[in-house]
Amino acid sequence: MESAGPTPHVALDAETVASLFPDTDPVATVYLTTEAEVENATQRAEQHWKSLRGAMSDAGVPASVLEAIDPWVPDAHRDGQTLAVIATQAGGAHVVESFPEPPVTDAFRWGPLPWAGPILEERQSTVPHVAVAIDRTGADIVLFRRGREDVTEEVRGDEGDPIRKVNPGGWSQRRYQQRAENTWQENAENVADELVRLVDTSEVRLVVVTGDVRAVQMLRNALPKHVDELVHLVDGDVDEEIVRLVDTVVAHDTVVLLEKFKEERGQADRAADGVRATVSALNQSQVGVLLVHADPQDERTAWFGPDPIPVSLDPSELKDLGVDSPSEGPLVDVLLRAAAGTGAGVRIIPHTPTVTDTVGAILRWS
Repeated sequence: MESAGPTPHVALDAETVASLFPDTDPVATVYLTTEAEVENATQRAEQHWKSLRGAMSDAGVPASVLEAIDPWVPDAHRDGQTLAVIATQAGGAHVVESFPEPPVTDAFRWGPLPWAGPILEERQSTVPHVAVAIDRTGADIVLFRRGREDVTEEVRGDEGDPIRKVNPGGWSQRRYQQRAENTWQENAENVADELVRLVDTSEVRLVVVTGDVRAVQMLRNALPKHVDELVHLVDGDVDEEIVRLVDTVVAHDTVVLLEKFKEERGQADRAADGVRATVSALNQSQVGVLLVHADPQDERTAWFGPDPIPVSLDPSELKDLGVDSPSEGPLVDVLLRAAAGTGAGVRIIPHTPTVTDTVGAILRWS
């Protein structure tokens, strides 16, 4: 059966997912509280780490792995309220990231695979976006992207031109005011040109604009449709509104993929619903986008070998396929590794009855 349309390009790509999986095992994954807005933040983080470090040592995590994490703790609060680290004995700290929100509790895993779900969920929650503060002289523009420094651009007009309408009186009034209008328009067009450049080169999904009403109107009139459609006007607390709007974009992306999954499943076409169907599709490199709920309390496991596929819910099946010593790991992480290794995208989804057993896939072909 023919698909009703292409799969939306809003999943995490395979390269992003694969970057969390080191070449060696076992792997330690840590999610540590790093309170950003308290006194003695460094000392508080080190206290959290001391407790978690002791538990990791008791669980058999080698000292070299713990020592690789140590240097990242004291200043972690400067970047957020959660420090996430994936580390191995052979390679030290493989991934180090910070989240803006604290974890439910300090936690770790020590096993053959990284605990990748929370990091991927955080990565997909940050879409490239631009904030614009504009007046009739120009604008300040800031581009935000995950894992990269913010880009700040200042666009200003010619200081020799009038930037305000005044009432000079006499025959020159209309000409002077028209000159001011022309200057404002030119400034708005300069801001629009820079904004278009950032949107087109950085895959921006959201443009938040605040400022002078007339300048905002001129800016929007100067924008091409594909950029103007991304614009949201904001008054009041800009930072709070940006967070809300980004969350809205992220939620919309998830809904779009779930709707596509329902469409394909309803047509009995490009969908795998449930764990067994998804495992089968992964083993055939058939998965285009893996949909999975990364519940930290999920105790389901699966089996895997040295390569991303095959994977199985039964180790004997892998042995029959020539995998001499299958390893057991958390189901979600086994599936994520298989998806990355077969070039599939990934979307971390909320718990939803739309997807059986919280695992499914949109397929490349039926």
